[in-house]
Amino acid sequence: MDCTDGLFENTPFSLKDFYLNFYFRAVHRAVNRLTIPDYNASTAVDVRQELDLRIGAAFTRFQTLRLRRVFPQALSDQLISYGSCQFPTLGFVVERFREVDQFVSEPFWRIVVTVSRDEKTTEFQWQRGRLFDQDCCRAYYEHLHQNRYGQIVEVIKRPKTKWRPTALDTVELEKLASRKLHMGARYAMQLAERLYNKGFISYPRTETKIFPPDLDLKSLVRVQINDSRWSDFASRILEHGPNPKNGKSSDKAHPPIHPLKVGDSLQGDEARLYELVTRHFLACLSADAEGAETIVRLCIGKPTLPRTFNSSLSTANLLTSEDGELFESKGLMILALNYLEVYIYDRWAEKDMPVFQLGEWILPDNIQILTGQTCPPPLLTEADLISLMDRHGIGTDATHAEHIETIKQRLYVGLEQNKFLVPGQLGMGLVEGYDSMGFEMSKPNLRSEFEADLKFQSSRGNIQCRVASQMHISIYCAVSLVLR
Repeated sequence: MDCTDGLFENTPFSLKDFYLNFYFRAVHRAVNRLTIPDYNASTAVDVRQELDLRIGAAFTRFQTLRLRRVFPQALSDQLISYGSCQFPTLGFVVERFREVDQFVSEPFWRIVVTVSRDEKTTEFQWQRGRLFDQDCCRAYYEHLHQNRYGQIVEVIKRPKTKWRPTALDTVELEKLASRKLHMGARYAMQLAERLYNKGFISYPRTETKIFPPDLDLKSLVRVQINDSRWSDFASRILEHGPNPKNGKSSDKAHPPIHPLKVGDSLQGDEARLYELVTRHFLACLSADAEGAETIVRLCIGKPTLPRTFNSSLSTANLLTSEDGELFESKGLMILALNYLEVYIYDRWAEKDMPVFQLGEWILPDNIQILTGQTCPPPLLTEADLISLMDRHGIGTDATHAEHIETIKQRLYVGLEQNKFLVPGQLGMGLVEGYDSMGFEMSKPNLRSEFEADLKFQSSRGNIQCRVASQMHISIYCAVSLVLR
């Protein structure tokens, strides 16, 4: 049974089990952890469902009939649905599209210094970043060109870490499937459900990023030794002991998503999603990637130069930012890949850095001005949209994909380049129509405030839940009166 999102509290009143999966240990653990459902949480689910039904039915009927009369040819067979989660989901897409559409690109200028050493060219970036005044940037450039000598004023060597992923929940699975496998969220969850029903992975609808202490991680890893793709990696995890990187959230219902048995017999997209889950699981139990970073800072532009340029060292009187302009270059050496050996979805590239000595005087090979243009933010992908929905409390891990699929099917949004979400004429028209009347129906505030009120009131008893419901119904009634 699905015990997430409070929905299980709303099933017929019976004992509730935690962590129910298709394998013996999980069932045994569930039987020993039976609890009584939360009656207040059950009432909150009733209130939410009632509110969604009443508001959705009323506004869907109004929109559909009204717009069919106004546009009989274009919308004669179209259902113009409204949902208190569906509409803010559309709103996120429209808002980002507007940002991109209204963005005005501006030119900028920056200065780059290059130094050749040991048959390598090192590029130093200006610490001022970029300037939007060409004349000002040109003035700096002329000064640096006339005073080309510089000094290495700081050499920093420090450890660098690339963090391994945390335990996998539903939201993260949807986002990873979208970004790494180029799958739609709904399709990815359908695949995950099939893998779960076949016993390959644990229950895929969970808000938990914390492995329970009584989950036998060693046994789960030991199973993966039989898969040649990561057999050696799994063996090393067992040798050092699983070291799970847990997150902070837990729905106290299902553990993070993890593999249950070897999936080398799977094919197609099922195999790809299973591989993602398994590699993520093993990466989470291993160690962070380790590296060594070198940061070199170069000061150029001091009018007083060394009498004889011989790359001499002088650490007694290092130049400061007041003496000239600072430029910085970074290098990276990877010392231990660790989780990156199995997690092919992350990249960490080395960057060679020649040896520079503190106090060393440098004559750059080239000082140049580069120009560029500011860019608008990218259009939303499904992964971006799910992140926004999760952040603002729109829907749940179990419904994010459905809301996105609904606004696609209604032709409120479409896909550009088979990746980016863009509003269609109908979706844009609905949002602009409500906005023009002063109603922020496409904003997440209304829904997130209701969820917050419902959560607060449910903690005070089921009667208070009804108070929260009536308060929000009155808001929609006021909107309905104006629309009519």
